[in-house]
Amino acid sequence: MSESSVGIKLPTPWRYKRYFFFTFLTVTALVLPWIQIDGSHFFLLSFDKLKLHLGFVQFDMQELYLMPFLLMILFLGIFGMTVMGGRVFCGWICPQTIFRVIYRDLIETKLLGLRKRIKNKQQEPDMSLSENRIKKGVAVTLWILLSLIASSNLMWYFVPPEDFFSYLANPLEHMILFGTIFFLALFLIYDIVFLQEDYCIYVCPYSRVQSVLYDENTVMALYNTNRGGHIYDEHKVKTFTKQKDLQAVELHAECTACESCVTVCPTHIDIRKGLQLECINCLECVDACTVVMGKLGKPSLVTWSSEYEIIDKKGKTQYFRPKIVAYMILLVGLAIGIVMMGSKKEHMLLNINKENRLYSVSKSADGKVIVDNAYEFLVQNTQSDKMDFYFEVIMPKDLKGRIEITKPTEPFDVTPDVKKKKIVVLRTYDMLANDPRHDTIIPITIRAYAVGHEDKIVVFRESTFTYPRADVIEKAK
Repeated sequence: MSESSVGIKLPTPWRYKRYFFFTFLTVTALVLPWIQIDGSHFFLLSFDKLKLHLGFVQFDMQELYLMPFLLMILFLGIFGMTVMGGRVFCGWICPQTIFRVIYRDLIETKLLGLRKRIKNKQQEPDMSLSENRIKKGVAVTLWILLSLIASSNLMWYFVPPEDFFSYLANPLEHMILFGTIFFLALFLIYDIVFLQEDYCIYVCPYSRVQSVLYDENTVMALYNTNRGGHIYDEHKVKTFTKQKDLQAVELHAECTACESCVTVCPTHIDIRKGLQLECINCLECVDACTVVMGKLGKPSLVTWSSEYEIIDKKGKTQYFRPKIVAYMILLVGLAIGIVMMGSKKEHMLLNINKENRLYSVSKSADGKVIVDNAYEFLVQNTQSDKMDFYFEVIMPKDLKGRIEITKPTEPFDVTPDVKKKKIVVLRTYDMLANDPRHDTIIPITIRAYAVGHEDKIVVFRESTFTYPRADVIEKAK
């Protein structure tokens, strides 16, 4: 038997691979917020507690310098992905696409039989039948429940699940949270049930950006006109609907004009027309043509490849071209930047402000001149346990003399995530300067630490100590 009579071995459909990938993404999105290491989440932007959790490390809102790096990685990653693989983000990662597959393919088609075949997405159910109306109602009801779960899941990246479910007991005290969930659920219901793929075509701005990023090596779903023949003319007008008419003009045209690639398309386009704004690279047309041509013992006319390789026949697709390498370098650089900046995270926060009065001068019982400087320290404990904190003063190496802390006289406790204000008084009995005309500004370093954790929870802050001019010291003697 010839190969053409029995067909050829078909590869695993891209649709099945997408389903597995969608499952992985969905499970990851649902499970990730529940995973904690030492009380920290993988990613949590908590407006409630003013915290950023990233990679199971907690950052205070004052440390949000990491967010611009995350946003740059997100956008550069999507743009680089588009340059490499077209709208692969839309077809394989975008929540809109995943939700539509769940609703249309799983609920409406597989579970309820409202749609007859997954491979025919053009034929809408006949809603004049009472049976179909009931099925539609059940489908919408199921999607309402899933929309509430999806909206709640999104909020778990802003309100951790352990707090979220405790808030359920008092919803009236958290109206913003539950109002947001309700609004998101309404949007998902309208988007997935009624707006459908029109969101991808008319609403999503990404579809307008893609054509700017494409080049001849961008991988996308392509119809091979060299083998299949030209169904459309140069003005994108359809000229052939039957294979025999096409072959009368192009003798070796292989397209059977079965239009399986058209009926399976979720955005209702004909891939044989060429690159179109609506294509989301879901590759369902590739699967459809693979099955049809496989029965004839031929490879698919629609493939996931580039114009450089399929249409222009210049050679193999150039994946690692300068543009792609540039994106990779930028992404690696940003990732290294995040790691380096994140590694410098401080385990406590300290702000030091000097009081308006520069200094106070007095005389001790033994006749020594006392110079005091007062400060306002704002301390925040970023750990999960209450801890005691204290300070020490580090003098410049070239300066003889000593500055000591007279207030507070002992360590003080700070509750987690609470900013505590302390008045700190630094004092010296030594002559640190002898300038007859000006006060002397002495640079000092404040070392603040958690008692018992001096090697880990410690920060250094630069400050100054003002020492009076010589005539002020003489007057105080």
